[in-house]
Amino acid sequence: MKIGDKVRFLSETGGGVVAGFQGKNIVLVEDEDGFQIPTAITDVVVVTTDDYNIAKVHTEGTTKRPTTNSPQKEDEEVEPADLPITFRKMAYERKGGDALSLFLAFVPMNIKEMTRTRFEAYLVNDSNYYMQFALHKAENNSWTLWNIGEVEPNTSLFIDEFGHKDLNGMERVGIQAFAYKRDKGFSLKPTVNVQLRIDTKKFFKLHAFMENDFFETPALLHNIVVRDEQVMPLVVDAKQLKQEMYRKEVTPQTTQPSSNGYVRRYDDAQSRGKAPHRHGHDDVIAIDLHANELLDTTSGMSAAEILNYQLEVFRKTLQEYANKKGQKLVFIHGKGEGVLRQAIIHELNYKYKQYPHQDASFQEYGYGATQVTIK
Repeated sequence: MKIGDKVRFLSETGGGVVAGFQGKNIVLVEDEDGFQIPTAITDVVVVTTDDYNIAKVHTEGTTKRPTTNSPQKEDEEVEPADLPITFRKMAYERKGGDALSLFLAFVPMNIKEMTRTRFEAYLVNDSNYYMQFALHKAENNSWTLWNIGEVEPNTSLFIDEFGHKDLNGMERVGIQAFAYKRDKGFSLKPTVNVQLRIDTKKFFKLHAFMENDFFETPALLHNIVVRDEQVMPLVVDAKQLKQEMYRKEVTPQTTQPSSNGYVRRYDDAQSRGKAPHRHGHDDVIAIDLHANELLDTTSGMSAAEILNYQLEVFRKTLQEYANKKGQKLVFIHGKGEGVLRQAIIHELNYKYKQYPHQDASFQEYGYGATQVTIK
């Protein structure tokens, strides 16, 4: 019996193809639906076989080793489990999974005992690509390797188990990775090189662990790559923030401020050269978050205070339209890897996960806007 043989079960109906072996007495039988069923070797029988490369199975359950390129004697017998496993099941791919999304997840082992529970760390690959990775921890001014390996498409990979006493060494985590597909063509993705700051105080707070699509237990997720975009640490750089605040990507020609003073609607189609996008009978609403659009002056305000004001406008806007299902909101924040843009994406991924978001139309709003749909 060898990999690729067709077999049928002796004690029940059905059968499949030999996909591999577990130990000396268990064969993995893959059925027509792709499921691998562990079965005792004595409970299956070969119905067809291909003897071009490997000799027939003896009734005693042993197989002659191939003589081609082998120093072993022709009559030497080996166990089926000693034969190399060459079968590799095709990776599961899902629609929309060709955009890379990678997360570092922390899952409490006993969520009812947050002050005493241990935690499990996972790397979640929410894409159709394989990813080779190296995960690091920062110690003083250097890094130490935490884990290295490969995470398969659309799966989570266990990294480590740790307790509260280990948190001091996890405040800064770095990951390097590259993506690829096997046995088929693919689009080349940029290599990943991201550093994360882990707020270890959250490991004592139940509300920091959220329901998610990857684990049955609430988890603390840290974004590494989201839809092909690497997430950088949310650290306020005053110089970078000032540049982003005053960079104008879109200047509305005709605007009508709403009663709250900061929501602006593009009603004048001629000012954009085309009619505005609409959802049903409602117009798309654009909110310009540049500081000089929100504030008469920023004199005396620190970079952090300005950023917090911009985020407060963002949050209030989402609250104002929370009951308008299907409403599309476009937040204009500036292009590049600016702090404001990263802060908005961070809020959407953690606090407002129920709202789908994407890059807004480049033709309508340039390269520095995010569209959010109220659900």
